Amino acid sequence: MKILVTGANGYLGQGIVRQLLDDGNEVIASDFSAENIDRRALTADIDLFAAENPFVYFQRPDVLLHLAWRDGFQHYSDAHIEDLYKHYSFIRKMCEAGIRRVAVMGSMHEIGHYDGCIDENTPCNPTIPYGIGKNALRELTELTAKKNSVCFQWLRGYYIVGNSEYGNSIFSKITAAEKRGEAEFPFTTGKNQYDFIDYTDFCRQAAAAVEQDQINGIINICSGRPERLADRVERFIRENNYNIRLKYGAFPDRPYDSKAVWGNNQKITSILENASK
Repeated sequence: MKILVTGANGYLGQGIVRQLLDDGNEVIASDFSAENIDRRALTADIDLFAAENPFVYFQRPDVLLHLAWRDGFQHYSDAHIEDLYKHYSFIRKMCEAGIRRVAVMGSMHEIGHYDGCIDENTPCNPTIPYGIGKNALRELTELTAKKNSVCFQWLRGYYIVGNSEYGNSIFSKITAAEKRGEAEFPFTTGKNQYDFIDYTDFCRQAAAAVEQDQINGIINICSGRPERLADRVERFIRENNYNIRLKYGAFPDRPYDSKAVWGNNQKITSILENASK
């Protein structure tokens, strides 16, 4: 397939593009910069919102995988609301012009404060601008896709574990602090439980989801089990042979975070099983 990946130079985009290429797809990778994008991809370093007819500009792809999103780790950034119409307008143009399938990266923060297992029917009551923006785009994208008879996939992402120092997750920040030679890393109590998934597994799941069209709608990209934040971070430090130590209680727990939350992985498990046959 010919797959257009937006936000391809970002932390997630780099790994997902690489996986899609390894799986034999033709990838058109779009971002403001192509610096870290796999050289096998056809790159387009432009402002994708500026394209008058993006479907034609990006060479009529079969699938749109929309990863582009500004300030993803700054949960109260105004960009989540200010950019919403731009994302919607871009996706609408692609749907109206003839794209066959649209997949967008979502977030478990769409759900809001919730304890337990999240599936595609779990009600969404987001409490932060990031979650509100993502949830609104999900609803708009689903409506637009249905109106134009386009296959709709919403990849709801959970907590990604990776040792790149260039990301904005806690794991990336710990890696960066370790490389700076810092002895301690300020931390919360670490008691909350989340669904953690390794970076390579996340990229593999996301790629597998968009490479098929039998299982659609909301698809959790997740491990399917909860783990205490402190346990996963301590294990991450051991796995990478870091010397840095956690300074517990330096920061308060975020009031909008759930005590224990994880994704239902039945759909992605089925997708992976079908892909291996």
